Amino acid sequence: MSQPTDETRLDGKAVVVTGAGRGLGAAYALACAAAGAAVVVNDIDGDAVEEVVGTITDAGGTAMAAVGSVATAESAAAVVDRCAAELGAVDGLVANAGIFPEGPPWEITPEQVEACTATNVVGVLACGTRAISHMVSQGRGGSIVTVTSGAALGMPAMSLYAASKGAVLSATWAWATDTGGTGIRVNAISPLARTPMVEASPSGRGRVDPSHRPEDVAPLVVALLSDATAPITGQVVRFDGRTLSTLSPPAFDGPGVPRPAWEAAEVAAALAGLSTDDDR
Repeated sequence: MSQPTDETRLDGKAVVVTGAGRGLGAAYALACAAAGAAVVVNDIDGDAVEEVVGTITDAGGTAMAAVGSVATAESAAAVVDRCAAELGAVDGLVANAGIFPEGPPWEITPEQVEACTATNVVGVLACGTRAISHMVSQGRGGSIVTVTSGAALGMPAMSLYAASKGAVLSATWAWATDTGGTGIRVNAISPLARTPMVEASPSGRGRVDPSHRPEDVAPLVVALLSDATAPITGQVVRFDGRTLSTLSPPAFDGPGVPRPAWEAAEVAAALAGLSTDDDR
């Protein structure tokens, strides 16, 4: 892993990384610590958390374990509050924790809907709003990094996961608007790497090359948390450790078609030229 330059150092910053026991989250936590941040390492797997914390402290860094779920608003906020209480501030949040349900919508169970929404949506919203609240009170800005996915644009057998990541996109753009002028910036990343979650997914294994490692993606997170990217907010960055691209916010096409009133047949005729599922 390349070492951060001076302007991308995170010295003196306190950063929360959720879902940091393994995979991309662990890579983010380790990279943030290597860049000088004090890191709150959160995950539901206590052994994995302790391993990441131990790796950081053995290397001379500062890390604190926060074992537990972020699947309720209360538990998610508590992780962020602990960073403020024990490290004295909340300068950065990487809202990485997530689960990855797969299957066509007609096979999705109510239990899967609740679990995915709890972790992927409630966890991000609760951690993010709490972190922003601390940052506003501190008055020195900060950086929120949310984690979305290309699945939000539509991928087979990923409707539930896609919907949760679409919610993250909307929250990111809205938070960036709300925090304008505060020194707080909010950006999303869409990472691509071979992780344990990908390994457990037949479709994921087919899409992600084994050479794409979590640690190759981590420099993006360090950069977005650092002062070097202070002017950047409201961006969605796709990165696999090699190719970096951005996603523009969606917009309605053209000025629209005005009429004083519409009949259903007129609406159908106006929509007749749109793409069908077979065209996508």
